[in-house]
Amino acid sequence: MSRETEQPPAPEPSPGGSLRPTSAGALTAFAVVGLVAGWLLHPIAESWHGTAPVVSWLQPLALLAVAVILGVTAWATYRVVHVRRERLAAHEAVNRLVLARACALVGALLAGGYAGYAVSWLGLADQLAGQRVTRSVIAAVAGALIVAASLLLERACRIRSDAE
Repeated sequence: MSRETEQPPAPEPSPGGSLRPTSAGALTAFAVVGLVAGWLLHPIAESWHGTAPVVSWLQPLALLAVAVILGVTAWATYRVVHVRRERLAAHEAVNRLVLARACALVGALLAGGYAGYAVSWLGLADQLAGQRVTRSVIAAVAGALIVAASLLLERACRIRSDAE
């Protein structure tokens, strides 16, 4: 016969937790990857297809629209959580936090990508090159605005630990 010893049950983890803000290192890594990919897109596309992709006004305007939507969401979330001191439903808070983090990383990738694409056209005396540089720079700025609005939304989702 074996003798079994009873052990007390393991303590359950506390339901409260915390997340760290999106790190600058992750944003920088995504921006650098985008920069290299955008810079390589021009020569690779020309060698494979004979022409490089055109940057229309639709791309920067769409990115600006995303940045505005994220900014409005951040402002509304800040008003609810920090000004009116109301609690968001758990699923709403998680959804906004996931949206903020994903958009921050993708915004950094896009900002770097468009900046790299603009750099690849510098020094060429073609009218199309000038258009691509201008529109790519505007799209890169819009990507950076997405990052900024996303970080504001992430910050708006934060609550003080003593609020419970």
